[in-house]
Amino acid sequence: MPRGSVTLVNTNDMKPLVAPLALDYLGACLVEAGWRVEVLDLALADDVGDAVARHFADRNPVAVAVTVRNTDDCYFASQRSCLPGVRDLVKQIKGHTDAPLILGGCGFSLMPEAIMTYCDVPYGIQGDGEVALPRMLEAIAAGDAPDRVPGAVYRRGDGFVRVSPEPPPLEELPLARRDTIDNERYFREGGMAGFETKRGCNRMCTYCADPVIKGRQLRLRPPASVADEVAMLLRKGITHFHTCDSEFNVSYEHALAVCQELVSRGLGPKIRWYAYATPKPFTDELANLMKRAGCVGINFGVDHGSERMLRVLGRDFGPDDLRQTARICRRHDIVFMYDLLLGAPGETRETVAETIELMREVAPARVGVAAGVRIYPGTRMARMIEEMTPVARWALYGVIRDNDSFAFPLFYVAPTLGPGIYNHIARLVGDDERFFLPGGRKAERDYDYSDNELLVQAIKDGERGAFWDILRRLAEAGERVEGEA
Repeated sequence: MPRGSVTLVNTNDMKPLVAPLALDYLGACLVEAGWRVEVLDLALADDVGDAVARHFADRNPVAVAVTVRNTDDCYFASQRSCLPGVRDLVKQIKGHTDAPLILGGCGFSLMPEAIMTYCDVPYGIQGDGEVALPRMLEAIAAGDAPDRVPGAVYRRGDGFVRVSPEPPPLEELPLARRDTIDNERYFREGGMAGFETKRGCNRMCTYCADPVIKGRQLRLRPPASVADEVAMLLRKGITHFHTCDSEFNVSYEHALAVCQELVSRGLGPKIRWYAYATPKPFTDELANLMKRAGCVGINFGVDHGSERMLRVLGRDFGPDDLRQTARICRRHDIVFMYDLLLGAPGETRETVAETIELMREVAPARVGVAAGVRIYPGTRMARMIEEMTPVARWALYGVIRDNDSFAFPLFYVAPTLGPGIYNHIARLVGDDERFFLPGGRKAERDYDYSDNELLVQAIKDGERGAFWDILRRLAEAGERVEGEA
């Protein structure tokens, strides 16, 4: 008999739809632990207030678990925070149920106490929730403090107690079930489904929050479990996928093993998938196996084209590796994109120009350009900012006062470029259609995919795959039409 019910709330209202993978994984673990799971998926709601009211009209859950996937849009150009919307939603939920609220998710895990204070919520889970959430529900149902729940964060008196996370081994979790959310609708309106092959990241990038959120130790899923998950979604009619790993090819051997499993199951010809990856290690061996396993596109986080700036950013590869990776992708007919991060300490107009020139030389199918480094707690960039003199802080932009937790958008832009960095990049890029810029003048060149009507309509019309690749195909189709006119 179920112990009681829990409501899982998806707050991410991005369009095109992005499936809340964490809730899918959480739901399976909660059911296995004996809980009845209800999902309030606000991404699918026409009216949030009405959806909240209807959901709680006839439900009395033990607790309401709200995911905070993003604290903000991460773009220096817009600096839009997601937290006011989460706070408003929390208020609405409190107006319809007395059940305690629990916050979690990647964004939340970076600064739990600050977000709990801002949203006035008593409980949170930092890090993986598959084991922690069922145990926290048990504690709440019993009227106990969750002081033995790994990753628990909760109020006590005027402060907070934080319990150290204990990331669970992924082979012990039922991640392949994928029956909590409406995956078929997300595929119809979002164009792809996500899946993980591992968690954690052992890279040393100075700015990245992934190791803070997921840990620096790599936790690898058994390749058979990954293939089971893909096969499960394929049976639902879902054919296009994207990895949600920090970097698919770290570890290299595990990436090979996952591909080999997909190939041995005969899944490669039936699916099309995309991956996030690092330019090194990347070889002909891996590219060949990825292609045979159904991979059609790779988004490489290259960050920069300047050797000096790559060292500043903590990367372990150089410009020649970017050239070699491009050659490998072309040999194996894999479409690829390079993502840049410009404006870090030491950036100059010359290093930006050097990078844009290298991108033109290696000619990825698309180049994503982010400018301004978002500061996240626990990173080396955050420590640098905390040690800055008051004079040096004029290189910061966004919410500077009363933001010691970095919960609200705060960016570093090298003083030699300042707020005009996007204008400088736009002049260098010119009319080159391969470059995505936030707030691009054309929808097919806008790196902020959210509410991109061209993208939404394309998926509605049947396009599938990674958003960048859909926009690439639309732009190239438009160029062909213009050429034939």
